[in-house]
Amino acid sequence: MKRSLSGTPLAERDGKVTRKMSENGTCNRILTLDSMNPCIQKVEYAVRGPIVIRAVELEKELQQGVKKPFTEVIKANIGDAHAMGQKPVTFLRQVSAICLYPELMNDNKFPEDVKQKAARILQACGGHSIGAYSASQGIEVIRQDVAKYIERRDGGILSDPNNIYLSTGASDSIVTMLKLLVSGQGKSRTGVMIPIPQYPLYSAALAELDAVQVNYYLDEENCWALDINELRRALAEARKHCDPKVLCIINPGNPTGQVQSRKCIEDVIRFAAEENLFLMADEVYQDNVYAKGCAFHSFKKVLFEMGPKYSETLELASFHSTSKGYMGECGFRGGYMEVINMDPAVKQQLTKLVSVRLCPPVPGQVLLDVIVNPPKPGEPSYKQFISEKQAVLNNLAEKARLTEEILNQAPGIRCNPVQGAMYSFPRIHIPEKAIKLAQAEGQAPDMFFCMKLLEETGICVVPGSGFGQREGTHHFRMTILPPTDKLKSLLERLKDFHQKFMDEYS
Repeated sequence: MKRSLSGTPLAERDGKVTRKMSENGTCNRILTLDSMNPCIQKVEYAVRGPIVIRAVELEKELQQGVKKPFTEVIKANIGDAHAMGQKPVTFLRQVSAICLYPELMNDNKFPEDVKQKAARILQACGGHSIGAYSASQGIEVIRQDVAKYIERRDGGILSDPNNIYLSTGASDSIVTMLKLLVSGQGKSRTGVMIPIPQYPLYSAALAELDAVQVNYYLDEENCWALDINELRRALAEARKHCDPKVLCIINPGNPTGQVQSRKCIEDVIRFAAEENLFLMADEVYQDNVYAKGCAFHSFKKVLFEMGPKYSETLELASFHSTSKGYMGECGFRGGYMEVINMDPAVKQQLTKLVSVRLCPPVPGQVLLDVIVNPPKPGEPSYKQFISEKQAVLNNLAEKARLTEEILNQAPGIRCNPVQGAMYSFPRIHIPEKAIKLAQAEGQAPDMFFCMKLLEETGICVVPGSGFGQREGTHHFRMTILPPTDKLKSLLERLKDFHQKFMDEYS
């Protein structure tokens, strides 16, 4: 396959769909690029886009003995902790293992509290097996455990299990909620406010649903803080051409790694209430807070502490996942959504909508239960669980510090503190010569940079243009998840590559 200067596969330029010839002439396909749903063609998902496809190709070439300037491809493009070598937390896997294979209940290697938790979950399953479908909203005892977890997290503020919807990761429930919210045509089309930079799930879902994406920009000069004046600007501009109904917040931030202050959250709640916006709070990184002086505050907790004026009226959906935090159990695809102040009639429609997919994966529900209902002090598994959990979080905090420190040593790279989550979103200087070459190839300049980085070093990161950024700025997103030694090597090689790139194209 022919490749561009940066290594990207060159697409066919005429865009024509080839047609299969038969003895009787041309066989016209029913499904073509011209006839398919046009919204799907607008969907982009940078985290698994062209750069990752090329990374997989390079891995195969290395396996086939093709000589490269590197010996392995390091995929720092996605927050997949276990793929990066993180060990599973023992307690989580022990309970899951017994639920999958109940005969292990007789194995004396498993502590009693593990067996008790597994038995309780199995008792709540149809036929006492996690191979059975669950209720569409999720297994009732697990929703009860999620509600108790939220109450503990939020200092005793009540949570109703009937407001909890278990889901296939957080992504599934986010898209489900957007489906409920999106409606209208022309100027009445639903506008959804999303942060820029954003996690591409949001732009992809809005493209698929044919909703209007309303960008509000985070303040890079102020550690990616959220500015209420910027929210007002974005909302006023959007109201000229659509009907903005939804405000999405990601806290801690992805890809930016910032942690919002309590004051900021209060300001956002007031803004959403004043402007009559439905608030969606993506809080999947709530366990991942590293910077001194930063703390996670849930939107629900702050909402209720602000009093009935807000807590009885503002519509809120908040999301959490098994994929991040200290557990990093991405493959289980577990998560939940809690809805607050939802119209009971709409809630019935939500329940109907999730029932179409029957139920979330039951092993993911099991893992979620163990996360929200962990060992308690005095129980056999407690010491090991706390030790493993804290080791993961301490390690992530150290890698967040290292990433900021090493990248900021490179001329032309500026990296804000990684206060939370699992990513860094550094700003990079790209020389004018490289920008022009990228434009000639129909590429974003930071895609050109990232593809060159991959081809020459084996390091796979995602261009900032896939997440959104202010015009004239260039970034990339990388995860901080690789093992510490590998992360140090990656950062040093990245730093050296950037210097070489600057010299080559200046």
